[in-house]
Amino acid sequence: MRYFIELSYKGTNYHGWQLQPNAISIQELINNAFTTIFRTEINVVGAGRTDTGVHAERLFAHVDFDDEIDIKDIIYRLNSLLPNDIVINNISKVSKNAHARFDATSRSYEYRIFLGRNPFLTETTWQLTNKKLNIIKMNEAAKILLNYTNFKSFARANSNVKTYNCEIKKAVWIVTDKMLTFHITADRFLRNMVRAIVGTLLDVGNNKITLEDFKQIIESRDRCNAGTSAPSQGLFLTSVTYPKTIFMNE
Repeated sequence: MRYFIELSYKGTNYHGWQLQPNAISIQELINNAFTTIFRTEINVVGAGRTDTGVHAERLFAHVDFDDEIDIKDIIYRLNSLLPNDIVINNISKVSKNAHARFDATSRSYEYRIFLGRNPFLTETTWQLTNKKLNIIKMNEAAKILLNYTNFKSFARANSNVKTYNCEIKKAVWIVTDKMLTFHITADRFLRNMVRAIVGTLLDVGNNKITLEDFKQIIESRDRCNAGTSAPSQGLFLTSVTYPKTIFMNE
């Protein structure tokens, strides 16, 4: 029987989601917690990977068991074993072929920039004292992203992927008091894509490049032409969506 796990984590202390040979990952700790409870090796499959220091407000993974489980009891026991910066929010029974990664229809990220200094947000925002960013121009550039599908210019160099095509459905900057947040939703993302886009959009906001330059960067399909990637601590995976039909209780 297959179950989807809904979880949240603060990624500061971890080397991303995916198992690493010589570093602690979120996936490793969740596998270990399940293995401790069921006394047999269990491996979960995530909806995607997040890099070192990146956070997730709502990530899904799937796991298989021979028999039905007591969901409330397992959630309680998992959270008792996991560190405080990783939380299991829910577990749902799904159809036997449901896949946390391949059945996802969209993913959403937020990149959070604090315009100033705040000692309590150092691990969850990129803090900038430059308050002269041209946010209107940054939003004009963000809209341009919706006109393209190939985002090789924002992919990590030497990425081993079959395609660089992504369908971006939303890309917008929103300012609330001193918090500047970039919201982006797409069917899929390339490694480092959001952070590279954010860094390049900030070049637009700082008047280092024009809107026409931004278009040319996308069309060049060359990572060397885009801006520097924004630091990992400001990035949050906020949502992964699935067809409701895969959930057994919906």
